[in-house]
Amino acid sequence: MTAATVVTGVAVAAPNGLGTAAYWRATRAGAGGIRPIRKFDTSRYPVTLAGEVPDFRPEEHLPSRLLPQTDHMTRLALVAADQALADARVDPTAWDPFAMGVVTAGSSGGFEFGERELRNLWSKGGQYVSAYQSFAWFYAVNTGQISIRNGMRGPCGVVVSDQAGGLDALAQARRLIRGGTPLVVSGGVDGSICSWGLVAQMAGGRLSTATDPDRAYLPFDAAAAGHVPGEGGALLVLEDADSARDRGARTYGEIAGYAATFDPRPGTGRPPGLRRAIELALDDAGLAPADIDLVFADAAAVPELDRIEADALAAVFGPGGVPVTAPKTMTGRLLSGAAPLDVVTALLALADGVVPPTVNVTPLPGYGLDLVVGAPRPARPGTALVLARGHGGFNSALVVRRAGA
Repeated sequence: MTAATVVTGVAVAAPNGLGTAAYWRATRAGAGGIRPIRKFDTSRYPVTLAGEVPDFRPEEHLPSRLLPQTDHMTRLALVAADQALADARVDPTAWDPFAMGVVTAGSSGGFEFGERELRNLWSKGGQYVSAYQSFAWFYAVNTGQISIRNGMRGPCGVVVSDQAGGLDALAQARRLIRGGTPLVVSGGVDGSICSWGLVAQMAGGRLSTATDPDRAYLPFDAAAAGHVPGEGGALLVLEDADSARDRGARTYGEIAGYAATFDPRPGTGRPPGLRRAIELALDDAGLAPADIDLVFADAAAVPELDRIEADALAAVFGPGGVPVTAPKTMTGRLLSGAAPLDVVTALLALADGVVPPTVNVTPLPGYGLDLVVGAPRPARPGTALVLARGHGGFNSALVVRRAGA
């Protein structure tokens, strides 16, 4: 079965907007959500900025019995799943449970929950550690909780490939739909903005230590010196196109192509894998480089990685050959939630005919990019390419096509 996979529902939890409408309004306006960390005292940490989701009160959305069982990121994911299904006008109780699946990406797991229980263990003793620690920390917990809450008993799974995982999860959902599952909730919501989680992210050596939110995350800029961490992401409802059409569903667009590659071991002399991922994704979509109207960059803000991405884009599209943007400069990088958020942003950009800006960045001319900076750019894009890379060599590329394009 090779029927098209379409997106019929979306939901966003982002540092610059809780809910799709609030996020898109802020993103179009170039309004950022990177601020000093509020969740704990960072005075002894070299990293003090993050993108934290504002105004989230889980008790307003979830039953009280779920609150002691779940980490902050799982609560965000459960609410996002509810909102995505509502956006798709899907009532799970009216569906065959085995016709619905869940595939999410995970990166950090329930760090906040785990940190609290480890504190209890060290300071009080094992009898004070919650029994829910057994699963609340686990990187697959979002998939499990979403499937249980919504009675989704079809194929379920989780993908772990750092920041690339969100695209890999959507691709796995597409495979399941091609295999006969009519509907899959997919994407990623992640976050570990706590003292333990921040230290874990710092170990990767790619976090910015800047203290000015407007100068902290600057991909393709002369001052690029790492990224700002963030929490949140997006969940999407993916459906078989024929099934969606039969039930009269509105579609945001199509998941038209995808590919993933892995970088070679350092010292081999072989080229990085990002360019190959782009070319394979275009082949999968049946498109030529000239057919791509817009690129959402991975935007690592590490000079070596920015150079690799810019070179890959120039090799495929030609220098300045396609508009490029990085709205994640407003939110920070959201671990496995970053790429699904870019996919939703791409679908909204295709629908509204506007390219959201990259903020605070003055691109170096040497990168040869047509980087959309400062303000949104009016356009009429029909297709967009979303790129994501994960620590350790993961490269993923996904093509989305506007509904009716």
